[in-house]
Amino acid sequence: MATRPIILTVDDEPQVLNAVERDLRRHYRNEYRIIKAGSGAEALDVARQLLQRGDPLALFLADQRMPRMSGTEFLTEAIKFYPDARKVLLTAYADTQAAIDSINTIGLDYYLMKPWDPPEQNLYPVLDDLLSDWWQTAPPPYDGIRVAGTLWSPASHDVKDFLARNRIPYLWQDIESDAQARDLVEAVMHKQQDVAAEGHRLPVVFLPGGEALVQPDMRLLAQKVGLQTQATQPFYDLIIVGAGPAGLGAGVYGASEGLRTLMIDRAATGGQAGTSSRIENYLGFPKGLSGADLAQRATLQATRLGAEILTAQDVEKVRVEDPYRYVTLNDGTELGCKALVIATGVTVRKLAAPGIDPLTGAGIYYGAALTEAANYRGQHVYVVGGANSAGQGAMFFSRYASQVTMLVRSAGLEGSMSAYLIDQINATPNIDVMVRTQVTEAHGSNRLESLTLFNGDTNETTIVPAAALFLFIGAVPHSEMVADVVETNSAGFVLTGQDLSHDGQRPQGWKLKRDPYLLETSVPGIFAAGDVRQGAVRRVASAVGEGAIAVSLVHQYLKSV
Repeated sequence: MATRPIILTVDDEPQVLNAVERDLRRHYRNEYRIIKAGSGAEALDVARQLLQRGDPLALFLADQRMPRMSGTEFLTEAIKFYPDARKVLLTAYADTQAAIDSINTIGLDYYLMKPWDPPEQNLYPVLDDLLSDWWQTAPPPYDGIRVAGTLWSPASHDVKDFLARNRIPYLWQDIESDAQARDLVEAVMHKQQDVAAEGHRLPVVFLPGGEALVQPDMRLLAQKVGLQTQATQPFYDLIIVGAGPAGLGAGVYGASEGLRTLMIDRAATGGQAGTSSRIENYLGFPKGLSGADLAQRATLQATRLGAEILTAQDVEKVRVEDPYRYVTLNDGTELGCKALVIATGVTVRKLAAPGIDPLTGAGIYYGAALTEAANYRGQHVYVVGGANSAGQGAMFFSRYASQVTMLVRSAGLEGSMSAYLIDQINATPNIDVMVRTQVTEAHGSNRLESLTLFNGDTNETTIVPAAALFLFIGAVPHSEMVADVVETNSAGFVLTGQDLSHDGQRPQGWKLKRDPYLLETSVPGIFAAGDVRQGAVRRVASAVGEGAIAVSLVHQYLKSV
């Protein structure tokens, strides 16, 4: 263990407490931390704080005769925080029956008569045996980030998803099944005077240093877990908005070619591709790789080459003040650059059906939601969509769910999904595909319970029980920050290159003597790459390539200004 376990001793008589502490330190100071408390209430507060920090506690040594809270009463409450800790009472001859009762009621491990002199004979051998037993049976302590909440809390899902996508390890604690975590959350809520049974704000994120964050916003969480959320300088050669495959491709090439490069992403590097459970057709990986693995490799590569990456920051607007371009973040910060690449990608289209919005995050999820898959082990889940992302999700969920049903509006998968993926789905016994079928309503009080399905061939409506619903139903571009700056099509996708030509004329307001470059928008020096661009080929390799090409065009642009 990286942290020495704790022996916590409690006695309301200062002289006795100091004597116990002295003897414990003499024998155990090299292997354990010795902490003392002058009352049961004080000791419980200490135990609560230790648990909040994730510190291991091996043994409680409590005096039975304490006026406000007896040793037995203290241990009854203390083991709620540390159920595996060994429990020892210090007693007088008159307390023998109380000690025996404690053995029966709370599983007391031992009781010692006072005085215990000499400790070498009457104290250390007993504690040595108990501590040795604790080392053999106690679970190893977890000293990282812990997230305590409920499976049906949308905010809990958002925090888990954010940490997972940013590859931050954490331990999930469901307070509906983990009494220890529930007690700790209630203690935090009580301290913050948020004690209403229906008013708990979840999740609670426990950091290794002991700090507890109650339903934190993502920027605060990012700061606390060590992600960069603020730029180191006000001006860059190249700013890239979005850190999916296109943004990462631009970041790697921009930084490697000497441009002061900044990437900004609202959530995590990797974009939608980063949530893919398996990418089978990416060049150079014959066995495939996960989207998270690809994102991590590219992120490390970009940062090693000198690119900065801001996480949990959203670009709200873009403005042009020639020859520079400026982005305004949602915290009010404005950053300038010589050239700008918009690589914000797309998000899954919302399903407009009754019951979907109230249950989003509580059994209904947009995209792969890989963090939730294990929670539906042995249950029946549904996947809506017929493209590659839906197929990859279905394959991943089939490892956990007893049955995965794909709901496809069209007559089959052949027109929208890669052949290798269709073959895998057909060969997976617990995946079935319902064609010409769509979800028309979701049902449940605080979690998804059932779905109403409509079959377009038979015009029949059925209600089916459902543990979870994962939605992959088309794409909406993230172009709102440049919608009034550069030209877009009616769906919001950014127009670039030849798509900007109108009857052979250059874009309105275009002042340069040349035509827009291949990936350049209607504003010189602002480029678009990846899925946010009209006409983009929605493949990871294509997005990475567009990011690299965009940087090449940035160099050409910079030579001319």
